[in-house]
Amino acid sequence: MKFTVSSSALLNLLQATGKVISNKNTLPILDYFLFDLKDNTLKITASDLETTLVGTLPIENVEEEGIIAIPARRVLDSLREFSEQPLTIEANDSTWEVSISWKSGRLVIPGTSGLSYPQPASLEEGETNALSLPSDMLLSGIEKTVFATADDEMRPVMNGIFVNVEPGKVTFVATDAHKLVRNVMALPAEAESGKDRIGAGASFILPKKPANLLKGILSKEEEDIRMEFDRKNVIFTLSRYVLVCRLIEGTYPNYNAVIPTNNPNKVRVERTEFMNAIKRVAVCSNPSTNLIKLDIAENTIRLTAQDIDYSVSAEEAMPCEYEGEPITIGFKSTFLTEILANLESGQIVVELADSTRAGVFRPVDEEDAEAATVADQGILMLLMPMIINI
Repeated sequence: MKFTVSSSALLNLLQATGKVISNKNTLPILDYFLFDLKDNTLKITASDLETTLVGTLPIENVEEEGIIAIPARRVLDSLREFSEQPLTIEANDSTWEVSISWKSGRLVIPGTSGLSYPQPASLEEGETNALSLPSDMLLSGIEKTVFATADDEMRPVMNGIFVNVEPGKVTFVATDAHKLVRNVMALPAEAESGKDRIGAGASFILPKKPANLLKGILSKEEEDIRMEFDRKNVIFTLSRYVLVCRLIEGTYPNYNAVIPTNNPNKVRVERTEFMNAIKRVAVCSNPSTNLIKLDIAENTIRLTAQDIDYSVSAEEAMPCEYEGEPITIGFKSTFLTEILANLESGQIVVELADSTRAGVFRPVDEEDAEAATVADQGILMLLMPMIINI
């Protein structure tokens, strides 16, 4: 193998794919990148057995094709020190020695045969669902939900994002039993339905790690994303990347059953002002509970937090639009700010039943702000309250 490549282009690709590599790999070969050069295209693969990410880079100056595994940490540490310049990479197919040359120097690192590198999982024929999604839709679905996933060894199904595909819409859900996010998006009418294959009950649970990997590379993607999955694996095909990952197996909880539907008390408030007020008051909350109390009545929210152990307390009152009976409810301030940060609308509506049932948070439809309408289809976030010790 011998070719010339831009140092920055190669580094960017290695940094993106290298996020797959685990610090505790079970196989030594997984500490390597797989370089596969063929037909003027360099494919770089990184894997942890559960997740495999393949990035591609067009190469104009190719002298010899080949395949080799190169130690990931060593090549990344080396490339970070280069300014933008052409690099000539040559691999000896008998000694597996890799040489990287530039205009004023050369370094040599040991590689190994790429033939033993694990192959990505394949999908079962006849059981595969396939769908093309706009990149911004997939990015929004992941961005708005991944923060609400759990880290629960006892309930692994909650450690990922539940993706449910139905005729005309796709739903992304995540919950850790304290907070829940449901993001329902309509599929574009111009989708190429002839290429889509969606069976009844087409759904899967995407683990948190590949979800975060997708979040990082989708922001630069403009073309539609091809999503194919069966019972065990999912493949996302992007313009420059292919991500293959093993799904979380199991039955996802009935999330619709925990979303309260009868919420007579409704608060409409400026999201940013509300979030900033919570942050100011939460400084004095008990660090073990992060409890913040909300007293809502007469178009005013009074926020209170205290830490009795250190004799500190804080309170702040802010205006709102409120319909309902006076109510006092407590929330964990860190969860509350997380939810508000991910709603990203000018105003929000908080729907409450009483102090013991979950609060439902929705963004206000900005196109019809005067009527204070809330999008029925779209994003909904739910937060369980905390017990207030009076």
